[in-house]
This record gives sequence, C-alpha cells and structure tokens, in this order.
Amino acid sequence: MGITIAIVNQKGGVGKTTTAINLGTALAESGKMVLLIDTDPQVNATSGVGVDVEKLEASLYDLYTQGKDILQVLYPTSIENLHLLPGSSDLSGIEVELLHEAGRETRLKNILTAVQDAYDFILIDCPPSLGLLTVNALVAAQRVIVPVQCEYYALEGLSRLMKTLDLVKKEINPALDVEGILLTMHDARTKLSGEVVKETRKFFGDRVYHTQISRDVRISEAPSYGQPISVYARRSKGADAYNKLAKELIAHVHQ
Repeated sequence: MGITIAIVNQKGGVGKTTTAINLGTALAESGKMVLLIDTDPQVNATSGVGVDVEKLEASLYDLYTQGKDILQVLYPTSIENLHLLPGSSDLSGIEVELLHEAGRETRLKNILTAVQDAYDFILIDCPPSLGLLTVNALVAAQRVIVPVQCEYYALEGLSRLMKTLDLVKKEINPALDVEGILLTMHDARTKLSGEVVKETRKFFGDRVYHTQISRDVRISEAPSYGQPISVYARRSKGADAYNKLAKELIAHVHQ
C-alpha cells in the first residue's frame, strides 16, 4: 500500500501547490507511481500539470457529492507515472453542502481505498485553511509535509498548525505523523532567511528537511506554462532542489 501525504499549511503563498506538483513529478521521474490530488478550489495543482480545468468531465467534487467511481475521475498527465485527481472551483462550497452529512470528515479516506495499492505515493495539495477539505486530507493521510516560507511570522503560524495536527491525531487519525517541514523561498542574501532557518531547525530538529527550496524565478514561471519545474527548466536550481527532496523523502520512507 502506498503512502499518503498531505501538504498542509493554513497560510497561503508558502509553496504548497508548488511542492505538490514538483515533488510529485520528481518522484514519478524516479520511477515511483504517484497520484496528485488537488483539493484546493483554486485548482492550481490541476492547471500546473497541464490539465485544462474547463475541459474536465469530472473532479474531486463529484466524488464528494455524487459518489462517482474514483477510476472515472483519474487523469493521466504528460509526466510518466504521474496521475491526477483534479479539483474544481465547486469545492469552495463543499463545507456547506456536507454540513449535515454523516462521516463527512472521512469522505476522502474512503474514496482512496479503491486505489491505495496502485500508487507508491499519494500527494494531497490542501487549500490555505484548516476547513473540511484540509481535515479530509489529514484524515486520509499517514504523513504531513509542511512548507514554511522563510519570512517573518513563519514560526508563529507553524506552531498553531502543529497544535491542529496534534488534535487531529488525537481525535480522528492516530496514524498521522509529520513527515517533514520544508523551508521554501529561501534567500541566502538576506539575514531574515538565515534566522528563520536557524530557528526552525532549533525548535523542530530533524523534522526539518535538509533540502531547502531557494527563490527561483523559473519555479514562479513554470505554472503559467502548465509545466513542473523539471520540464520547464530541467537544469534550474529549483528542479535540482525538488529532485533532492524526492530522494530525501524516499530515504525517510525506507527507514
């Protein structure tokens, strides 16, 4: 059975979707079978792997609300070994639609049981909130990756998120654990980035990945072309960083 990883941070703009796309691609390029799930109503993970949102016949929303077969909602991508369970802007209303539904926090976990054995890694891109969509991801996952931007207030938000993860682990999903904290948008030229790195490693120790994702204009450009960084700019420092992260993750899982 594959490992399911939720990529979570309640703060926006920290690199969740970028990490989901590029880590998923790096894992797939290393020979792993990967499913990328887009649970964010902004659907950036869907468009970021080159899938036209307007042409989709079904999405995660239909699995939540209509009980469709997940095999009818999986899409191939241009990356070999990387499949997509696309999101939809309709997911923005899912909290209200499922308000009185029994077992609403376990919908995604139940959906994934049919395909869990087909993938080495299932990566869930979460919205920048701790609402129902993110809770579903945390219930479905065994591990969590937390991208943290190297900026002021980063640790404050991280400590709140850790409390939420502990609560979910205690009340709903005892199997949940933090796979790693990923430092993103690191700028070696600034003192602030260095201080955030130092403080994060001080408080969270070996939970913090050795790999850091530096600021790279190529990473910012790639989504507008619907391409992961390794396709858009294979020789860039961003592509190299996500390849290193994939190797680090695989090593963690084997341990």
